[in-house]
Amino acid sequence: MRRRTRVLLAASLLLASAGCGLTSGSPMVDDVEPGSIGKGRPLEGADLTVTSKEFTEQLVLGAIMGIAFQAAGAEVLDRTGIQGSVGTRAAVENGDADATYEYTGTAWITYLGNSRPIPDPQQQWAAVKAADAKKGLTWLPPAPMNNTYALAMNQANFKKYRTKTLSEVAALSKSDPGAVTLCVEGEFANRADGLPGLEKAYGMDIPARNVTQMDTGIIYTQAAKGACTYGEVFTTDGRIKSMNLVVMEDDRAFFPNYNAAPMVRTATLKEWPAIASVLDPVTKALTNDVARTLNAKVDVDGEDPHQVALDWMVEKGFVKEN
Repeated sequence: MRRRTRVLLAASLLLASAGCGLTSGSPMVDDVEPGSIGKGRPLEGADLTVTSKEFTEQLVLGAIMGIAFQAAGAEVLDRTGIQGSVGTRAAVENGDADATYEYTGTAWITYLGNSRPIPDPQQQWAAVKAADAKKGLTWLPPAPMNNTYALAMNQANFKKYRTKTLSEVAALSKSDPGAVTLCVEGEFANRADGLPGLEKAYGMDIPARNVTQMDTGIIYTQAAKGACTYGEVFTTDGRIKSMNLVVMEDDRAFFPNYNAAPMVRTATLKEWPAIASVLDPVTKALTNDVARTLNAKVDVDGEDPHQVALDWMVEKGFVKEN
């Protein structure tokens, strides 16, 4: 497999190249050129810093963004892998980074302090965009991928019960109460946007004896084994694909929308408006299925997140390798 060569520079050199006060990071040095994006290299001369949170999906998304910028001519500083959502957000807001892929629901609830999500994904994005415009942040159009909560079951239970939606799960809980057993995280079991709210929204009443609380990673394996009929999952998790789980549709749109979208420092976007046109086709191609596939390559197959991102960008024709 092809491997990138990462060049590590001293902090003083990073500061000079980034121009944004960072004390760590490394240049992205992918040898890429425009494919279907970045033609004419409209970001030639730009020094852009890309950031992300530390979990797999964010590392892949940060790499995708940085590779796109490089193909369009920019010099890119890699500041991906920051611990915690707040640190990543602050890096862009304070000018320590220029852009990241962020989630609409996280911004609306965690950063902007709203307690009720907006059910329509486009309206949720528009509300976040309007609110963050006052904070010097611009949200570009969102991806179809939505990293939110869901319930999932294995193939054997799917063949047995044939539920495809949460409304059908609710109906099953009434017709055959013992059939609906759940494996969930402790937080999900008690949060208003978790199990209590889900039961209220769908008219369920799951007995406590049918609910087992456990760590996130165990939930996937237990659902795959059939130890519980339904497991709490995240909709873009690679284990859904690798374990061949069936995800229930949230047909009443209860769970918040967590669509990924580029969040760019407004001042940067004004200086380099081509950022929007470079990222737009890439963002549109990021679906739940794509996210599951890319996440699985890292979490299940053990591949490097940056290499997974690069391979996908080349495969899609967005960029070409020299």
